[in-house]
Amino acid sequence: MHNLTQAEAIDRANLLDVTSYDIALDLTDGSGNPGAGSFFSVTTVRFTASEPGASTFIEVAAASVRRAVLNGAELELSEWTGDDGLKLPNLAADNTLVVEAKFPFSSSGQGLHRAVDPADKEVYLYSQFETNDAQRVFACFDQPDLKSVYTWHARVPNHWKVVSNAPIARVDDNVLDKTVHFEQSARMSTYVTALCAGPYHEERTVHDGVDLGLFCRASMAQHLEANELFEITKQGFDFFHEQFGVRYPLPKYDQLWVPEFNAGAMENFGCVTHADAAYLFRSAVTDFEREQRANTILHELAHMWFGDLVTMRWWDDLWLNESFAEWASHWCNAEATRFSDAWTTFLSLRKNWGYGQDQLSSTHPVYCEMPDVDAVEVNFDGITYAKGASVIKQLVAYVGIGPFVTGLRQYFTDHAWGNATFSDLLGALEQASGRKLDTFAAAWLETAQV
Repeated sequence: MHNLTQAEAIDRANLLDVTSYDIALDLTDGSGNPGAGSFFSVTTVRFTASEPGASTFIEVAAASVRRAVLNGAELELSEWTGDDGLKLPNLAADNTLVVEAKFPFSSSGQGLHRAVDPADKEVYLYSQFETNDAQRVFACFDQPDLKSVYTWHARVPNHWKVVSNAPIARVDDNVLDKTVHFEQSARMSTYVTALCAGPYHEERTVHDGVDLGLFCRASMAQHLEANELFEITKQGFDFFHEQFGVRYPLPKYDQLWVPEFNAGAMENFGCVTHADAAYLFRSAVTDFEREQRANTILHELAHMWFGDLVTMRWWDDLWLNESFAEWASHWCNAEATRFSDAWTTFLSLRKNWGYGQDQLSSTHPVYCEMPDVDAVEVNFDGITYAKGASVIKQLVAYVGIGPFVTGLRQYFTDHAWGNATFSDLLGALEQASGRKLDTFAAAWLETAQV
């Protein structure tokens, strides 16, 4: 894995514009059964370079690279490593790179995770790419501000279903297996692309023009509670559409409850994953647990706007993604669902989490510099999520909910499909509210401790 630095990312973003990815995965053993230790991946990436003749690199955290061809010329593979990536010399103005590589299935939840259901021995796959693990599945410029469109293809056993960010375009049925081809996706960052495959149980409905899907392991189908999950999702869509002033931009919104997930959930654009161990209830639970599940559903839905449609330029604004989604999910839960006391739960559970972490020696400001990707991993914590959301709630009280929503709408309109920084959001809020917010930001976001 290449530990990308912010300096490298800035240089590469100044040089490149990524036109498209085409990714073909073979997830079988060649005989119609699920693959075991590894899978084969062919990536075709098209990109432009602002300085013809310049050089760069692309991340490929593979077990081996069979072949790499840049603009028709074979690349030297002797210097390729999973840590350093693949060097791309003497770029043209318009470039086409094809990389054929073998990648290991993941058992850690990073990359393409492979799980075997103990109930029926069926194999389930799902991707998890945040922060920089897309390179574990395909060759890519793995940084949030090099957005592109993606076309996925997956060869899988005949009884499997495959889900990605875009709808399915067609399926080629073979004798032993099938190949599922997806439509070209919307423009997005590498870390929110996704592909999930396996004999998933599926439920579908349509709400306000958006095709909604729910998926889980076949052995967990009786615990899916589709009516409740659809209801929360629909309430979230109605609320966010009204408040944000920008419609959800994709034709479908799928949610998958997956096994062995190493987090709570992940906001893949139009293909959200949730931990089934935490959120598919196999026995009677309290209303508190149902409220927390609803909050997670709404947190990921809020990310479709704040994180996916408009994305941080670099990981030093990770807090903004997570703090906003944390705040917005409780706002929606309290205003649009039956969990009208969600802010009380936020105070007792989430804000106290932030208080506790802010009193430790390991505390840090809500906003802090991230010199490289490795530094990001330690900041998925109560400061980034809970304290940040508390500060946003305080900011809403300071400027007023009306001006705050007006500023949000302008922010989404100005930066849709692109990248932005906290300064961009602050500017939109200052314009909408007529208040200067730099002193507020310095005191509450750039200073550590309670």
